[in-house]
Amino acid sequence: MAVNRRSFLIQSGVAGAATFATPAIVRATGSSDAIRVGYLHTLAVDGQIWLADLKGYWKQQGLQPTFHRFFTGLEIFQAMVGGSIDILATGAVISNFPARGQGKVFLMNDVEFATAQLWVNPKMGVSSFEDLKGKKIATSLGTTAHVFVDTALTAHGLKPGSDVTLVNQRMPDAVTAFIAGAVPAVALWVPFNVQIEAKLPEAKMIEDASKYYPQAAILDGWAARNDYYAQNKDVLGRVIKAWLPANKDLIEDPDGSLKLLQKEKYQDVPIEALHAQYKAQKLFSTADWARMYKDGTVANWLQRVTDFYVRIGGINDAQKATQYFDPSLFLKEVG
Repeated sequence: MAVNRRSFLIQSGVAGAATFATPAIVRATGSSDAIRVGYLHTLAVDGQIWLADLKGYWKQQGLQPTFHRFFTGLEIFQAMVGGSIDILATGAVISNFPARGQGKVFLMNDVEFATAQLWVNPKMGVSSFEDLKGKKIATSLGTTAHVFVDTALTAHGLKPGSDVTLVNQRMPDAVTAFIAGAVPAVALWVPFNVQIEAKLPEAKMIEDASKYYPQAAILDGWAARNDYYAQNKDVLGRVIKAWLPANKDLIEDPDGSLKLLQKEKYQDVPIEALHAQYKAQKLFSTADWARMYKDGTVANWLQRVTDFYVRIGGINDAQKATQYFDPSLFLKEVG
């Protein structure tokens, strides 16, 4: 990681989180609101989800969530637009479908500081960006990994689509293809790197997204289906209230939080690898998020990724981030 994370958290005002009172507990007794939540199983997306579940924060807010796992942000948004889930947490695609008018963004998780990575196989003649010209890279188009690899290739003077061919696959399939030697490179997000490290030890990670922070920051965040957002702002406010202490726990007690998550939800990921995932994301305190919601930082980060989707031809007549991102629910809950 390019910066000392502990120093960063101190500098960015983690201590300021203490000035925000713990969210009021509502509906601790009585009926609970059922809510269908879609997610990706990567710490930067579901860390707060599972801590809120394991520590009872959802229940404290009178919510009864059911969780539905997906493997790409494209799949998860398609499910929400189709009506099979109510809200979701995902990565870069948070700037895609809402810009089409399909979903309203209401909460941020973190910045994917170094979660997107580019891996190559030196035994297939690729050890650097220069070696990638004329080669194939497996990835999931339209996802965090795609946004990152497009930025990285362009920064190194390579044109995606002409100098380098991007092979579109679901991320589990892209990683399998790389390990099997079908392609010499793969752009992924953690924790898929764990499989490569275990099964292809000669592979080499040549760059991650941290090189392009903050100019090319990719946000993880939450969105709600349009009709659900319009009709259930009280429920979404309580989702935020359940999220707040989970986010605080991750910042203030990372060791304890990761130990609990590894035991209950990440049994197949060694604790050392889970700590590496933790360091690959950039968390912010309630105070810092409130500031960045207000000063336009979040909207600007979202807009940059929306601009990427527009540039590659994925969106026509795109809404601006200031239209599809609503900071008011979060700011109302934190005071």
